Amino acid sequence: MKAITAKTPHDSSFSFSRRYFHWKKKLEDEDNEEEVLNLGSSSHFCEEGVKDEDFRIPIPAATTSVPAPRKRLSVSILRLAFTVFSKSRSHSQAGLGTRVIGTLFGHRRGHVHIAFQEDARLNPAFLIELATPTSVLVREMASGLVRIALECEKKTDKKGKKLLEEPLWRTYCNGKKCGYAMRRGCGPEEWKVLKAVEPISMGAGVLPGNGGAGSEGELMYMRARYERVVGSRDSEAFYMMNPDGAGGPELSVYLLRV
Repeated sequence: MKAITAKTPHDSSFSFSRRYFHWKKKLEDEDNEEEVLNLGSSSHFCEEGVKDEDFRIPIPAATTSVPAPRKRLSVSILRLAFTVFSKSRSHSQAGLGTRVIGTLFGHRRGHVHIAFQEDARLNPAFLIELATPTSVLVREMASGLVRIALECEKKTDKKGKKLLEEPLWRTYCNGKKCGYAMRRGCGPEEWKVLKAVEPISMGAGVLPGNGGAGSEGELMYMRARYERVVGSRDSEAFYMMNPDGAGGPELSVYLLRV
């Protein structure tokens, strides 16, 4: 602390102020120094009746705050991150709502696949392969009414498993047992079929086969909108939604955990 001596009558006020104020040195940079005045006791200062003009308290420099452009930049980065994340989900698996897209497809001499998608651009949230041959299902659909029931066993050690995640199902078609169905992942072949029928909202048709020696024939498909109804954590149903006044087969798929 530097000692301050009064050389003039005006400077004598500093000797009085030393009883009530403390002087400190604060290094601003290597060349410049600034004395900062801290108030020691405001109550005694008021009692002595010292006038404010006798002391000139330097106003500290304004602290540097975060500029507004930086805040706007951080918000822009967050928005960009959410946009990239939402776009990255275009080919990822997503959950199902109350209105889904259902596609039945299979080679003429192969087995039937059933896929349910929330959006045509997303991987199916539920994809299974039935043991039922495609030709058999086509004959059943000729009657105009098809009920496919899928049953799986309830296991106590898998309480947190969702119904759509069950791997093995017993299959019934119009009340007749048709073997077992297996839950599948969407591989390149399945995704190729779903991309080929992506522009189709509702309809049925045939896609050409590869024509090789081991070919299972042409690929048949039927695509429509379905209403998903969740009865409980152990039961769900998918009902085909036909346009008003349009005839066509009625198809329903039931999932039960018993």
